Amino acid sequence: MSSSTAHRDPPFRVEQVGSFLRPEYLLETRHRWEEKKASGEELRKAEDKAIKEIVKLQQDCGFHGINDGEYRRHMFWGTFWENLGGMVTSPVTDLQAFRHYVPDVKALLQNVHSTGETISCRGKLTHTAAASKDNLQQLHYLQEILPKEEHCNIKLTFPAPSWFHLRFRNGHAYPKDVYKSDDEYFADVIQVYEKELQVLYDHGLRSVQFDDPNICYFCNTEMIEEFNKDKSNNCTADELFDKYIEVYNKIMTKVPKGMHIGVHLCRGNFAKSQHFTEGAYDRIAARLLRNLDVHTLYLEFDTERAGGFEPLKHLVAGKTVILGVISSKFPELEDLNETVARIREAAKWVAKGRGVSEEEALDQLGVSPQCGFASHSSGNAITWDDMVAKMKLVRSVADKVWPGQP
Repeated sequence: MSSSTAHRDPPFRVEQVGSFLRPEYLLETRHRWEEKKASGEELRKAEDKAIKEIVKLQQDCGFHGINDGEYRRHMFWGTFWENLGGMVTSPVTDLQAFRHYVPDVKALLQNVHSTGETISCRGKLTHTAAASKDNLQQLHYLQEILPKEEHCNIKLTFPAPSWFHLRFRNGHAYPKDVYKSDDEYFADVIQVYEKELQVLYDHGLRSVQFDDPNICYFCNTEMIEEFNKDKSNNCTADELFDKYIEVYNKIMTKVPKGMHIGVHLCRGNFAKSQHFTEGAYDRIAARLLRNLDVHTLYLEFDTERAGGFEPLKHLVAGKTVILGVISSKFPELEDLNETVARIREAAKWVAKGRGVSEEEALDQLGVSPQCGFASHSSGNAITWDDMVAKMKLVRSVADKVWPGQP
């Protein structure tokens, strides 16, 4: 991505980075469906109703990049990976297959989620129609309920290409008789992602957001130390980070013209507002902001866990950063003027790094909640009214900083 001109609209000055709280009737219907007490048709009708309502709420709050709240998903990553050829869903039987120092693995092994299912590679990865099915259903329904002129504003969230790699110890992410190295494995990952993006583009999608909590784990010094001490690894943590950036960049070379691609980073957003990791962007900022060739980065800055804005001095021309300064985890409502001041503080660091004016720097920024409100379907520890207040605040902040811009 060599252009010095940033992609606009999308991203908009106001962005939602993913999920919304599910209404209670949708949760109840899904639970009954899981217990085989409700039909698939009953679940679909409940999802359709909830999606219409959340789309209207986004519009009423002044959001232009519209998603379906992830209401057809249980978890934010959806069903793409589990339906790829070569991927298998199976019970967890060998905990030693996992890197216990990876923050989400470490946290989940400490509670009831230590047993259950996992998705892993057992054969050569191939793209399938089944992998596209749910993504297309989500896209088509939004196209059905939105005016045609707004179809270009629809955004679909998507799991990171490294999602089922980092968690596994070296030698357990894929069979050695299928792939001899990470390079071979990721060559096929890249191909299936390229094919999926083309399928979605051909069906009218123009904005994709990759959700990648893994990237923020490389801000965690404890994980880095443990990774580098793990003698089963055949690379350093920083070398693996660079590999993940390279994978994105290879995918980007085949992205259809006119399709906007963003990557959202967060430090975990599990049920009831649980986070998994901490650490400022400083140790990865230069490589992230300079080397990752996507149009937009959605970065959380809602608490001290994420550090300050100084790393934004590494932002280069042609990229936009959406500042996640409104917490989706906690009910307390941020102060409007203080949040506006934080946006301007971020712009100062961008301006300093690029040698431009603060007003020019502001043109590379937008604002959002720091993460989805319900990456897990049960949702964060906030109420519906809390969520709506946060959405309205995001719009008010943008109107103060970028008046008249969507």
